[in-house]
Amino acid sequence: MSLPATMSGVYLTRHGGPEALEWRQDIPVPPPGPGQVLVRVLAAGVNNTDINTRIGWYAAEMTGATEETDQEVEAGGWGGALRFPLIQGGDLCGEVVALGEGVDGPDPGARMICPINQPRPTEENPVGFEAIGSEYDGAFAQYCVVPAADLYDVSDAPLTDVELAAIPCAFGTAAGLLDRAGVGEGSEVLITGASGGVGLAAVQLAAAMGARVTGVSSPAKAEAVLAAGAGAAIGRDDALPQDRFSHVIDLVAGDAFAALIDALKPGGHYATAGAIAGPIVTADLRRIYLRDITIHGCTFQSREVFARLVAQVNAGQVRPLISKTYPLAQIAEAQADFQTKRYPGKLVLLPWEEDR
Repeated sequence: MSLPATMSGVYLTRHGGPEALEWRQDIPVPPPGPGQVLVRVLAAGVNNTDINTRIGWYAAEMTGATEETDQEVEAGGWGGALRFPLIQGGDLCGEVVALGEGVDGPDPGARMICPINQPRPTEENPVGFEAIGSEYDGAFAQYCVVPAADLYDVSDAPLTDVELAAIPCAFGTAAGLLDRAGVGEGSEVLITGASGGVGLAAVQLAAAMGARVTGVSSPAKAEAVLAAGAGAAIGRDDALPQDRFSHVIDLVAGDAFAALIDALKPGGHYATAGAIAGPIVTADLRRIYLRDITIHGCTFQSREVFARLVAQVNAGQVRPLISKTYPLAQIAEAQADFQTKRYPGKLVLLPWEEDR
């Protein structure tokens, strides 16, 4: 396959609002290095993490949950300071086009996905990882280079390219949460933010395990939560029952944190991978330690967890809800729509839409 010298894509030029995103049509196509694979990006999902990285939310001094910010941030990426310009995009569905030195496969034409947080454990940091679209250039362009060891073949999956682009972040995060919390058959699970990408994925995966799922969402999105497999839906402003659930999967945090702790049975498990309502929380510590509540922070994900998810994808056992697609050049509009939370499920960007 003959490759062009340049490609279209979106540069993040600095931390900030949508104005920090720059649409370019002269970005050099990156060559795959040793151990790497060049993929043609077929579709790329929209996620909180890309917006959080853009505004510098991961910097230690940042405390605003989802607000745009003009504050200067030096270390706002997953691994600290970012290299600008950066091509973001953690949700990748791509087609293999070239292999770097020392790479024997996959074959050109294979359809691939990869986890957004790619495990790099060390003795000093057993939960270390490298994030695509943060520590190295990601999927918000027509081509992307990815380490071969982090790619998973989904050529035979009965899902579209757009659906596959909605798998890595949402379903990968959900699978990690459920694994770390120990959810299984018969578990009584409460899932917050249940109508979002990760929330709906957690509902779907937990229900498939045989868990009894209750989702928290706005009433307007309750139907989508029930359709994903929840047995019940609770409004975001409704009071939660106390001492009811064996597991809480929380993507919201904020002012609801104490009530979520109270909703757990003694010996219950609280797992979190998000804080869209605010990262600073308060609770009565006695309600945690006197009731033997276990709290799990879930960012690292083992290769085994993602491999099991890919097996489910290839078997057609999971399917994300896609609400809308956009040409990649309309990324600012897509992220603005995402932040309104009016759409259930996922929004997806198409880097080749302009050429159709």
